[in-house]
Amino acid sequence: MTVPSDPVSRPAASVRRGIGGWLRVSHISSGFIAVLVGYTSSVAIVFQAASAAGAQDAQLASWMWALGIGMGITCIGLSLAWKAPVLTAWSTPGAALLATSLGDIGLHQAIGVFMASSVLITLCGITGWFQKIMDWVPRHLASAMLAGILLRFGMDLFASMHGRPLLVITMFATFILARRLLPRYSVPLALLAGIVCAAWQGGLALGGLNWTPAHPVWMAPSFSLSALIGVALPLFIVTMTSQNVPGLAVLRANGYARVPASPLISWTGLTGIVLAPFGGFAYNLAAITAAICMSPDADPDTRERYKASVWAGAFYLLTGIFGATVVALFAAFPQELVAAIAGLALLGTLGASIHESLQAPDYRESALVTFLATASGMSLMGIGSAFWGLVLGAICLAIQKRRA
Repeated sequence: MTVPSDPVSRPAASVRRGIGGWLRVSHISSGFIAVLVGYTSSVAIVFQAASAAGAQDAQLASWMWALGIGMGITCIGLSLAWKAPVLTAWSTPGAALLATSLGDIGLHQAIGVFMASSVLITLCGITGWFQKIMDWVPRHLASAMLAGILLRFGMDLFASMHGRPLLVITMFATFILARRLLPRYSVPLALLAGIVCAAWQGGLALGGLNWTPAHPVWMAPSFSLSALIGVALPLFIVTMTSQNVPGLAVLRANGYARVPASPLISWTGLTGIVLAPFGGFAYNLAAITAAICMSPDADPDTRERYKASVWAGAFYLLTGIFGATVVALFAAFPQELVAAIAGLALLGTLGASIHESLQAPDYRESALVTFLATASGMSLMGIGSAFWGLVLGAICLAIQKRRA
């Protein structure tokens, strides 16, 4: 596999080298926030999926070990290989599907489902058809879809003021003030202010944490035609359409168009094949959390933002090593704090995506359709709004061009 030597556009700013370039607060905080948002937003669904499969406590810890290790390795490896902020995640829609579909097939057939789905994902990457489809997607529609995905997080920033007004207002005021005085550190300073305020209010539930490393548990796969058709195939479709499509669109929308899709998809699929027997049910490209690492708040230099994803990978490895203990740590943060920091971290990316999607008059109507359909949260045939927003926008654009 050939790695391109110049995967992204390189600004005129000089390249920071040495260990100091890896210890920037903005890189570390962006990586941490990405992992924090990813875990707190959907880890409960993973627990439900594991419970539906019949996993016991040790096996559940193995699930978290496999997910953390798999996401950590792929984040670090892919980001370093292409010098781009490639962030991976578990399939949240896939976990929701599994939570309602695994009750009748048992744990070992569930592992077979994970392996079969990962094989299909790998084949999509190796054959290159996914790359061809994504190369066709106009950047204006990709930006509109990204804006639709992120809109809810921007609104949740202000909606969270209802629950803990002092906490969220303190974070928002810190962010705005830091934007004027220390713009590079506005997000980490807002996070620090939120943690201090939450601790002062007694909102950090840190009692009872036990830092015990998790241990992988081998769970032998078993295969049946009914499980492969009824669960594995839907898991594959949901992961590709609801996760990998928007994940790659986020890369394209943020200027990393030269990063090839096929190797990214192939490596996530191969990771799933290897770690499925330990509970790694699905790995895919991240969208929302990836946008945090691609934000100008992570680094003004697009060439350096991959370091935020590498740090996210390091935090993923920690979550894997300590399994459910780290999940409990993330759960100790108030929901309002997580919602507020996610909204603040994504504010710049949301604004840039809206601007990019609507600036070309010929694409404005189709981009608006994509944006609204994606932001609506609609779901058809078990497939999420990000995919359908892209489809409807593409249909609208095709009709416009044909009419013209």
